[in-house]
Amino acid sequence: MKTCKDPYESFIKHHLQYYGLFAGRETPFQRSFSTNRPWEKVRRSRHLDIFPNSDDTGSDTEDDDTQTRRKSCFRTLEQVQVRSKQLVFDFDGDRPVPRLTEPRGLFTILSTTSSHQGVRWPIECEVIKDEVQHIEWEPPEPEPFYQPTGYELMPVPIGEGRGKVVFCIDSATKSLFYTRSRVGGSRGSVKGPIFCKADGDSSTLVFESRFQSGNLQKAVQIGAYDYELTLRTDLYTRKHTQWFYFQVRNMKAGVTYRFTIINLMKSRSLYCLGMKPLLYSERAAKDLGVGWRRVGSDIKYYRNQREYEGKALYSLTWTCQFPYEGDTCYLAHCYPYTYSDLQRYLTAVTSDPATALHCKLRVLCRSLAGNAVHVLTITSPSSSREAGRPKRAVVVTARVHPGETCSSWVMEGLLDFLLSDSPDARLLRDTFVFKVVPMLNPDGVVVGNYRCSLAGRDLNRNYCTLLRDSFPCVWHTRNMVKRLIAEREVVLYCDFHGHSRKNNVFMYGCDNKKGIAPHVHSRVFPLMMSKNTSDKFSYKSCKFKVHRSKEGTGRIVMWKLGINNSYTMESTFGGSTLGSRKGTHFSTKDLKSLGYHFCDTLLDYFDPDTAKVVHWCLTELNALLRKEIQQKLGREVDSDSLDNISLSDIESSTSGSNSTESDGLPAHLLYVTDKEIKRKKKHLKTRKERNKLRQHRVHSTAPKLAHQDTKVMYLFTYLTISLIWFMAYAICSKLYKTFICFILC
Repeated sequence: MKTCKDPYESFIKHHLQYYGLFAGRETPFQRSFSTNRPWEKVRRSRHLDIFPNSDDTGSDTEDDDTQTRRKSCFRTLEQVQVRSKQLVFDFDGDRPVPRLTEPRGLFTILSTTSSHQGVRWPIECEVIKDEVQHIEWEPPEPEPFYQPTGYELMPVPIGEGRGKVVFCIDSATKSLFYTRSRVGGSRGSVKGPIFCKADGDSSTLVFESRFQSGNLQKAVQIGAYDYELTLRTDLYTRKHTQWFYFQVRNMKAGVTYRFTIINLMKSRSLYCLGMKPLLYSERAAKDLGVGWRRVGSDIKYYRNQREYEGKALYSLTWTCQFPYEGDTCYLAHCYPYTYSDLQRYLTAVTSDPATALHCKLRVLCRSLAGNAVHVLTITSPSSSREAGRPKRAVVVTARVHPGETCSSWVMEGLLDFLLSDSPDARLLRDTFVFKVVPMLNPDGVVVGNYRCSLAGRDLNRNYCTLLRDSFPCVWHTRNMVKRLIAEREVVLYCDFHGHSRKNNVFMYGCDNKKGIAPHVHSRVFPLMMSKNTSDKFSYKSCKFKVHRSKEGTGRIVMWKLGINNSYTMESTFGGSTLGSRKGTHFSTKDLKSLGYHFCDTLLDYFDPDTAKVVHWCLTELNALLRKEIQQKLGREVDSDSLDNISLSDIESSTSGSNSTESDGLPAHLLYVTDKEIKRKKKHLKTRKERNKLRQHRVHSTAPKLAHQDTKVMYLFTYLTISLIWFMAYAICSKLYKTFICFILC
């Protein structure tokens, strides 16, 4: 036999030679080969998965000898231990023909061994090689809000050139727009974390943020234990500084350190309402099993004396003590949830045989940098709960804004419940098909952005986009929902978010039509959610007004596609002001529980018994709306005039969003457009401008014309004088000759 030059063919040759399955060569294994009933069932089940309408039981016209030979082969497989599950055997007459099994599905191979495998960064980003991973921990008691004393300090920024710069990294925006990416970021060597050291000073903190979701740009020491911090803006933008996450080392135990972030851009924050920053100690996690916890005192959020592009900047200052000497700690705005955390979670889901039965993982698309955007399809293996009727669908997405990490924890809680063995979870899988996109903006999560993707724009304002290559994540999500609507009824869509200005959990819905009775149903699901988790969810904070400026959001786009129940669920960065949890922060367990309550509310809302909806929620909603309208109008409203009032007019606008600052074309297209305009410099002119331009041309050419006329005049005069002299000479010559002749005669 000739040697195979192709590596794949060589692999197949050696693989089949091992089992002696080449024609013309028999081994003891091949002579003893048989396919008993269990193997045939495996082959038959896999074949039916691919061709469900085919009949694999054999033809009725087979002769008795063939059946006898097959039966004799089936008896001997019990004595042979098959070492491979990658081969399936078909029969050509009575001869077994091997072939490779069909692939179950194509999806990204997830790795738990390396945090950088498969994670793509822009080529400008420097990335450290150390893997950053945190443990999960639940505090024994809910952590209370900070109670301001009124004596909190408000440090003033020291200005450029003052203080000691102890950490400063490249902004990773050498170009004005995203160009390309690679695994691990920049190819150059990673510099040390400390760029300017004081001579012999070992008490200076060591900062680092060149890891997933980190975004500290600069740290300046302005006192012995006082540091001024500057956050990096979203890549390829000059805005959106609210999220922070960085590492601190070389600290002293029992010393009070002050940190002041000086370039925040939101006028209000939950830090004004008692929220505390988060601290994680690696030594506490290793020795005591303690994870992220709320810390800080002397907390103040205020407007400082600086401005950026004509807009005021704000500062957040706080003090804290580190528990151990020389520890490695992390400070964050909210519980981090990185792209690698999602990969590890999905790896655990797909590697569990119990969850793999009703969960399929696929790659919806690739992001701008080439990172995989995953989609999970969760449902029971049965085709339908009722014969002949396709299951209804529910679509859930999260993390379109990378800094809103609490949405990922809610999503993980939802997935944990849907993939569990709970009777309610099985009922949901039997009733619905769930399409889940757990991380819509992996690029922004990787680089530590707060709101934008690498296009420099907010993806949640571009669901209507036609620019598939610039906004692939939301473009493919919208088209997936379109295909799903064509196949089956999509009864609910929800996009999980985080909110930086309000406490509690609440929803934004869609309702801009007149009348209460036909359109009040969109408010039923949020009301039910508030009943199921009354100490966390606030129905009073829910809004249903559709704004023109937000028509590109996922909530409104899906609503216009025909999904009546289309929501954005906002989970606070802070905590609750309701019931028994009043004045306490949310933990990761609290956020995960919201995913469970979301599923529980689905069962209540779609319960075949409509008593909960009709008699419980609708009656209460009508009373609440009547009361709210009366307060707005200042008069009594009867039932007849109630239907003529627009529900949207009585609501205030949603707050907490500054995405209008990131509207427009992607950064790279915007740069190309500006460059072309500068190169061509062509634009239409008015009649007045054209007349001025014509007069300018006349005036500019007049001196040239005058100079040319002078030359012509001089030439004409010279020719005239020359002609006169010539004629005079001719006349004189003729007269002279006549005079000579007269003399001689």
